[in-house]
Amino acid sequence: MTNVTKLLLLYIFSFLLTSFSFSSIANPVFSPGEDWERVSPPVETGKNGRGIEVVELFWYGCPHCFAFEPELNKWVEQQSTRITFLRIPAVFNKNWAIHARAYYALEEMGVLADVHIPLFEALHLQGRRLFTEKALTDFVAEHGVQRSVFREKYNSFSVDTKTRAAIAMTRKYGITGVPALVINGKYRSSPQ
Repeated sequence: MTNVTKLLLLYIFSFLLTSFSFSSIANPVFSPGEDWERVSPPVETGKNGRGIEVVELFWYGCPHCFAFEPELNKWVEQQSTRITFLRIPAVFNKNWAIHARAYYALEEMGVLADVHIPLFEALHLQGRRLFTEKALTDFVAEHGVQRSVFREKYNSFSVDTKTRAAIAMTRKYGITGVPALVINGKYRSSPQ
């Protein structure tokens, strides 16, 4: 079983924990500590017991996140409106923070959907070194994003606040690597 498949199955397992049923899966066996872990203490979500929140923590520089992205996108498209899906750029160090800032700047500009996959591809398929504000600014400009607007957003108070929140959530969820999946603030995929 590939890592991508196993992670996707972890999503399904998590939904089984919250009383979702999937007719195509018969009696899956997932082990705590091996396939999933409890988030302790649980992180409060905006769902208040209504529906399911699925959070993916990722980093653009992670080859596993890049490989997982197409499968994850297919899965997200198939889900009902009861599911709220969120992406949070995980932040463990300076390079990760640079990419988190880019993610939030693009999101605020309303162009994230246009640049998200190309950014992954530039890093993993083209071998581009996009680990500075300048390199990222040049890259997004190639995709029709105005340099000055991107730089303004990248260095804005709101993007700084969101990046700091991403650092806090990375810690609160207790993840040690990516991609990581968190369900309803209570269950996370295990690094194993």
